[in-house]
Amino acid sequence: MISEAQDFLDESNALHALVAPLADADYARPTQFKGWSVNDVLQHLHFFNLVAIHSLREPGRFDALYASLNARRKAGQSTVEATDDLLQGVRGRALLQAWREGFARTAAEFAPADPRQRVKWVGPCMSARSSISARLMETWAHGQEIYDLLGVRRVNTDRIRSIATIGINTYDWTFRNRSEPVPEPRPHLRLTAPSGALWQWHEASDQHRIVGLAEEFCQVVTQVRNIQDTRLCVVGEPARRWMAVAQCFAGPVQSPPMPGTRGPAASAAVAPEQKELQ
Repeated sequence: MISEAQDFLDESNALHALVAPLADADYARPTQFKGWSVNDVLQHLHFFNLVAIHSLREPGRFDALYASLNARRKAGQSTVEATDDLLQGVRGRALLQAWREGFARTAAEFAPADPRQRVKWVGPCMSARSSISARLMETWAHGQEIYDLLGVRRVNTDRIRSIATIGINTYDWTFRNRSEPVPEPRPHLRLTAPSGALWQWHEASDQHRIVGLAEEFCQVVTQVRNIQDTRLCVVGEPARRWMAVAQCFAGPVQSPPMPGTRGPAASAAVAPEQKELQ
């Protein structure tokens, strides 16, 4: 059994609860992430949830679907345009329903799987546990765009530990993807979980460390916040360089958002009084 499948389902349900009350016109509103609309975000999550199911159950269908995506991109479509094409333009309330059914199926398929089963992905193959953890990470990261757009303060839970772990496990990847040497030593991390628990990784060090809230660390490694927009204490050159360019997701090199460009304060659509949603 893979417990992270339940975490993915819970995170997806939390995002669904945020989006469900929206009016039809709200789905076209642009977010702070590359101008993606709510429709674009949900299409992206829905498409790659389906891709993940195929990677687990039908690798041949995974190959075909991902090849179709790449063919459209090589022909000049953006990822958003290609995804919209492959999902036959589903948007709005119909998309919300399709995404909800899709994430429920994704969780149900992964929960009973062998955690060690190797599955294909857009980068290197990974374990089934890592695959569903990546779906949790992407749902959480792209979901932040909608929270920010709506001016809603997200209340996190300890299920973000999987996201922090992905961030830590991609330390080498961040630098190799940029053709940079991997700096040593790896910094000590001392992060406070949403529950108040203390999470620690790597050998304790006063010279090389990152200390602060786990949710802010997750925001930096998923590139939904610039390190300057957090209260993380970052000490030592390896830690500083990592937090400046951290990228825990596969694909070409991406740069973090510029300071002050992501978050409720940066959005013109912030509500006068922020709500809290868990």
